[in-house]
Amino acid sequence: MTRHRPWRWLALCVGLLTIANAAAGQLSRDEIARRISPPLVVGEKPADTPAWPISSELTPDAGPVGWVFESIDLAPIPGFEGTPYNLLIHIDTTGKLLDVELLRQHEPVFLSGLGEAPLHAFLAQYAGLNLSQSITVSTAYSDRANARQGDPSRVVLDGVTKATASVRIANQTVLTAALAVARAQLGFAGPAQQTPPAEVREDLFEVRSFAQLLADGAIAKLSLSRADVEALFAGTDGAGLDTSDEAPNALVTELYIAYLNAPTIGRAILGDAGYTHLRDFLEPGQHAWWVASAGPEAFVDARFVRGTAPERLEMKQHGTPFELRDFDTAPPSPPGAPPLNAALVLRTSPLSGLDPAAEQHFELSFTRQRGQILPQRFYGKATLAYTPPTAYFRLPPKALPEWLIAWRERAVELSIIGVALLILSIALARPRWLSVSARKLRVFRLGFLAFTLIYIGWIAQGQLSIVQITGAIKTLAAGHALTSFLYDPVSLLIMAFTLLSFFIWGRGTFCGWLCPFGALQEFAAMLGARLGIKARKLPPRMAYALDRGRYVVLLALVLSAALVPAMAERLVEVEPFKTAITVGFDRAWPFVLYATGLLALGAVYYKFFCRYLCPLGAAMVIGGKLRLLDWLPRRAECGQPCQTCRHRCAYDAIDRKGTIRYQDCFQCLDCVGIYHDDARCAPLLLYRRKGRRVGTIKSP
Repeated sequence: MTRHRPWRWLALCVGLLTIANAAAGQLSRDEIARRISPPLVVGEKPADTPAWPISSELTPDAGPVGWVFESIDLAPIPGFEGTPYNLLIHIDTTGKLLDVELLRQHEPVFLSGLGEAPLHAFLAQYAGLNLSQSITVSTAYSDRANARQGDPSRVVLDGVTKATASVRIANQTVLTAALAVARAQLGFAGPAQQTPPAEVREDLFEVRSFAQLLADGAIAKLSLSRADVEALFAGTDGAGLDTSDEAPNALVTELYIAYLNAPTIGRAILGDAGYTHLRDFLEPGQHAWWVASAGPEAFVDARFVRGTAPERLEMKQHGTPFELRDFDTAPPSPPGAPPLNAALVLRTSPLSGLDPAAEQHFELSFTRQRGQILPQRFYGKATLAYTPPTAYFRLPPKALPEWLIAWRERAVELSIIGVALLILSIALARPRWLSVSARKLRVFRLGFLAFTLIYIGWIAQGQLSIVQITGAIKTLAAGHALTSFLYDPVSLLIMAFTLLSFFIWGRGTFCGWLCPFGALQEFAAMLGARLGIKARKLPPRMAYALDRGRYVVLLALVLSAALVPAMAERLVEVEPFKTAITVGFDRAWPFVLYATGLLALGAVYYKFFCRYLCPLGAAMVIGGKLRLLDWLPRRAECGQPCQTCRHRCAYDAIDRKGTIRYQDCFQCLDCVGIYHDDARCAPLLLYRRKGRRVGTIKSP
């Protein structure tokens, strides 16, 4: 019965995943104010954005000069351990990052491994950068200098060795939170803007008529009849208030839009002199449009003041509004244009973040009213979607998501580990050729374990950990997706292979071949043997109690991750993986003492931590229940009476009846070699002498 208890524990843990953890900003307005130096003052948060406006006492009527906000309110992206960062971010009104301060983090590598100093140094790099730039993270696996060549708008931050996934998540947190505020309060481009804006091809010009520009979409046109305007008020109390006796198809207005920065369009609309004058006054990152109307009704009326924004016209891109102000120059009527009743040149503010090659929505509003003394007003908007022809722009390459950049930058590691996993799969699928020779098996196994320890563990940082299980539970319990796993491609590759191996070989593939700390324990045992330390075995009752106890540790970790996350962060230190593998023993002495103590125990009691304490190993045993095959071959004589394999199994994974206990097997292949070796297998030796055939129990 005890063999099935882990399944019940797992079912209980899964049920706890519905419990959510709330995350909210931790600083009050007074605490923010203590971080702001006079003459700056902190205002009240607006209803639509969880950010504090910062104003200056010297210019009290000028509006905010910056914004301060906590990332947890805007970008609660789960970290490697499952808990989001909380960063205090300060930006000015141009989108410049003034400061990024760490308030709270739960990343294992920064809690007590490397310490927080490298994280503080990483965050300090954001000061002075602008959100209009493309900001990515360099790692030990990419060339920071080459990443900058040819792209002055891209900034590559120095990463932190041994914390690749953690700093990428921090970068995503900073950018997601800051851009959310910039879009809401500064007019930055909306969420679809993932690449630098397209650039106008200044060298491209051809003479085009008004009709030609209209035909190819360089000039957009919207015609509205009385019926069209009436449809704007459908379903509101403004419907039916038009008392004109004109026919429903009578024209109300025609609206024309053209993007002027492109030389072909701008010179056709404004003429050579007018286009040159416009370009002389436009600042970098500033865009201009020609907006005109024809027909009975103009898009501006007599109340319009030059140099201001038209009252009835609004422009949006990706849902974000952009203010358009009059250039204060009356444009001429272009040759070939219809009779116009109004025409303006409108421009955005500099560095608005707008992409001129992406679709723009110009909204023309209409107002109706009912009543004379206190009239009730109703509003309708007609939208003209406009996308200038792409031929007029240099389009930047589509930006890759941050997680995909991490995969691309680690392609070499992934390729090397992928080849190693393929070799291991072949060896395990056809173990006879390798294991029949004890020397050949020893050379292969020790070589692969050295690769696992040095390359997968210390170099590629691919040590799987119970932190990934508790982090996943915390992430799901908080209602987030497990996207943070994508930032650590090496670990994700090994996770995927381990999950697949559960169905074929059981738990032993990871624990016996792919765990860097497990490999380190085997080398510790070998060193102990060289030093003359006699290997011992625990008393059976103690061994059984410790083996069952690791499931209790696993259950405690899972429950604490779902219910008391702060406790889980302390309990995961039962694993020495971070100390021995992630930071290479570069840690405070109590952690180093604990890890080396476990290795010393492993030199006496073979793989002590793996077999008796490891909560990840307990989880692997549960995963190993998915095994579909009893792939280790057995004979009828195994255990009845032959006990050769049982006595030689260092993991005590074979019982007296000769049956393999797969939940205890680390897949070392020793018993497979003995099975096929007529110099070591007792039944083969005995029956060969007597000239009799040996019975077998066929394996897959």
